[in-house]
Amino acid sequence: MKMAVYPGSFDPLTNGHVDIVERALNLFDTVVVSVGLNRDKNSLFTAEERIDMIRQAFAGNPRVKVDCFRGLLMQHVQGLGASAVIRGLRAVSDFEYEFQMANMNRKLCPEAETIFLMTGADNFYLSSSLVKEVAALGAEVKDMVPAVVLAALNRKYGGAK
Repeated sequence: MKMAVYPGSFDPLTNGHVDIVERALNLFDTVVVSVGLNRDKNSLFTAEERIDMIRQAFAGNPRVKVDCFRGLLMQHVQGLGASAVIRGLRAVSDFEYEFQMANMNRKLCPEAETIFLMTGADNFYLSSSLVKEVAALGAEVKDMVPAVVLAALNRKYGGAK
């Protein structure tokens, strides 16, 4: 069974993330969406909230697993027995950082590949940070996030005005 890990903060999960997971499932038997825990990051949602939202967003798909990790991603990948890391690229500006990380990850864990998937045209502009900012300012984000995330954002910010 081929397993890939899709790491990120997912604060919050966007439709861009969902698109990457769905496309990764065309390549792998299982995709583990792994929420990276970083106490230095100021997150809107707790790790538990993010994990719960991701689980709900993919509730109908038993091939999507959700977990979290702290520390080195590649130790987590090895511990799961995964053969690949999935990374989404929105624009050329993402590539330089992702390329550097992929090479470091390959040095740390040569048996796992990094697979880059280009974000679809419908979602290339999305980022969790932008979604949070737009929602905080009262604009509608229903076409940018799964329904469970929209509900959570509305609870945090009081909904679109």
